This record gives sequence, structure tokens and C-alpha cells, in this order.
Amino acid sequence: QVQLVESGGGLVQPGGSLRLSCAASGSIFSINVMAWYRQAPGKERELVAGITSGGSTNYADSAKGRFTISRDNAKNTVDLQMKSLKPEDTAVYYCYVTAIRKLGSPSYQYWGQGTQVTVSS
Repeated sequence: QVQLVESGGGLVQPGGSLRLSCAASGSIFSINVMAWYRQAPGKERELVAGITSGGSTNYADSAKGRFTISRDNAKNTVDLQMKSLKPEDTAVYYCYVTAIRKLGSPSYQYWGQGTQVTVSS
């Protein structure tokens, strides 16, 4: 099994910054995609940012210019640096990976338990 542990959420004022971190552990041969999703109350879960093992990134339009995703392949970690936060960024943020547990096995999706980010004055 693959476990994802997130950290770094909390309460921040508008215009502030937060850094989310996610560490993957367990039986892992390789990780392809690492990403952050978020879900606000009453809304569907949406992609915030993703990064491949090769370093290619993609961002939601709402995150471009404010958020930066990065990963450490050796440590199986992914971070999301968030700046200029807005009240509409308030949501539960989930770490997501696609991982292969052993050579020749298929890739599966895994989700973290979520971390709350609240942007409010």
C-alpha cells in the first residue's frame, strides 16, 4: 500500500502565504504524477497543480502566477507553495499521486487525507 501524509495547512490572512507538503511512503517502485487538488464546501474537487516525474507542471488558471508545485523524486515528496492567498482559495487540499508498487505492475491512484486551508481576516 502507498500512504500519503500531508502537512502545512492552516489559517492565513488574505495576501498571505502557506506551503503544503506531502510525503509518500510504503511499497513504491516509482511515482509518475504528483498533484494537489482542492475541494471547497459545496463544490467539486478540482486540480490545483500537478507535476510529472520529469518535472513538467500544469496549473489551474486560478493558481497560475501565485502557486508553485515542486517535488523531490528521491524523497517522494511534493510541495505546493501558495502566495497571495485569497478567500476563494479556502478549501480542503488533497495530495494525489499515481504510483507503481513494483516493476511490471500497473499504476494506481492514491489520495491523502486532506489538509484544511482557510484564508480569512
